[in-house]
Order: sequence, then C-alpha cells, then structure tokens
Amino acid sequence: MAITNHLAATGIFLDLAETTKAAVLHRLCAEAAARLGRPEAEITEVVQAREELGSTALGRGIALPHARLEGDQPPLVLFARLRRPVEFDARDEEPVDLVILVIWPESSPDGFLPTLSDTCRSLRDSQVLRRLRAATTAEEVLALLGGGAAPSPRPGA
Repeated sequence: MAITNHLAATGIFLDLAETTKAAVLHRLCAEAAARLGRPEAEITEVVQAREELGSTALGRGIALPHARLEGDQPPLVLFARLRRPVEFDARDEEPVDLVILVIWPESSPDGFLPTLSDTCRSLRDSQVLRRLRAATTAEEVLALLGGGAAPSPRPGA
C-alpha cells in the first residue's frame, strides 16, 4: 500500500525550520492533531511512546516516526523536509532532514506494516532521496514517494 494513499499535498512541508528532534515531533504532532480533530497531547503521547522504544531514524538522514492511535480515524501521513538536519539518535549517527510521520488507527491494523515497509523500500533508492531533498513542490514529493518519477524541472526554472 503506497504511503501516498494517506498523504495529501497539504501535508507536505518543504522548509520546516524546527532545529531539534523534539521540536520537529511537536510540530508534526500538532499538525496531525489539527487534521484528525484530536487533542495534540494524545498524538504527542503515542508518538513519544513509540520513540522511547527506539529511535525511528532509519539512517541516511531519514526518520519515520509512527504510532497507532485509538479510534477509527483515517490513517494520516505528513512529510517534512527540514531546513537544517537535526540530531535524531540515528544508528548511523547522521542527522535527519527528511521526516515522515505516520499515524494509523488501532481499529484498522491492516495496511499499517505494509505501508511502513513500502515507504522504507522507496526510501532505499539514493536517487529518490536526492530528488526529495531537491524537490520544489509537494507534487514532486508525492510522485517520488508514490514510486513514480517526479516531474522534471522546467528549463530555466
């Protein structure tokens, strides 16, 4: 299941200015709470609880914080490219500049692990990572994460 099934262009942030892991997670949890109509503290609590089990940094500058949330709300995905990489407790000790937050309903466990797996698979490609870091529009990000080719930049753009 493609992560882009749950990611809208309005959920893509290409120049997030937060400068710490905590600030990045707080900002994304606040966005998720607003979109899901749930208390920010509730979203933050489940994301932080997962993070305490071990960093969700995958290496190569990518983090995939994720959590299951009580209820039957639709799955939500947010993408952030950070203005400056932040320390995220990655095993490879590289700072993170690409963050994908996944909030999934407890009532619908099907699709959660396949979505995370497909996301990780698409992020293994160094060309995809390079293009995500250079993307100028949300549509480019959606195309790259969806497994398609991002639109080529216009000449002179």
